[in-house]
Amino acid sequence: MCGATPGPVAGGDGLAYYVDHGLDALAWADIVFVPGYRFPDREDPPQAVVDALIAAHDRGARLAAISTGAFALAATGLLDGRRATTHWHYTRALMARHPLVRVDENVLFVDEGSVLTSAGAASGIDLCLHILRGDLGVAASNHAARRLVAAPYRSGGQAQYVPRSVPEPLGERFAATREWALHRLGDPLTLDILARQAEVSPRTFSRRFVEETGCTPMQWVMRARIDLARELLERSQRSVEQIATDVGLGTGANLRLHFQRILGTTPSEYRRTFTRGE
Repeated sequence: MCGATPGPVAGGDGLAYYVDHGLDALAWADIVFVPGYRFPDREDPPQAVVDALIAAHDRGARLAAISTGAFALAATGLLDGRRATTHWHYTRALMARHPLVRVDENVLFVDEGSVLTSAGAASGIDLCLHILRGDLGVAASNHAARRLVAAPYRSGGQAQYVPRSVPEPLGERFAATREWALHRLGDPLTLDILARQAEVSPRTFSRRFVEETGCTPMQWVMRARIDLARELLERSQRSVEQIATDVGLGTGANLRLHFQRILGTTPSEYRRTFTRGE
């Protein structure tokens, strides 16, 4: 472990850590892991840390960020024009603070060769196993996964872990219409039907709905249906076909198609991940 100043460091979780080395350790490390830290969107890391990361990268070291450690890598400029990810709670903040970074909100990790990033803390394990697979082979990474009691490879992206995929509204003009629709997701819902409920023209409804939520009315309806499907997969024993009917998607094939597109996994895989046998 290394840091700007060697010695004891108080962690945000109430634990103290002893940092053995200063930033000079980055002069010989082959891979530099940047851990996540609290409030990454408030200020950049110390300039000495930024300079040390850039110097390590320039001499050929790989830089791998865990969770919000992506903000430190982004501060170096090394992620500009490249794909990267971070914890889903901070993806929008990373986009706003570093607009040149191509933030991917869904994946568990991103490998851009010399710079790598991961989503939440558990996704750091996925990233490390990925690095082992590339450096030492599948057998070594599988052995490490067994020692960790972890999945050697997790399918899907982090979108399946976000509490709700429906975006938070920026205004409340159509709050009543959205609430009305949420109680009728199993029924046919078209732009005309929603606009009629809101008592405006379809064109006006569509334009103002995008301003208020950041997505089109039908995108919002689809995400709301997928959210309801997630809840039914977690809390009921209903089949995928039954759930597809319940949420207004008609067939299991249709539900699987949109579930995969939005969450990066299948309904069956999602159910296995988020339910447990009694």
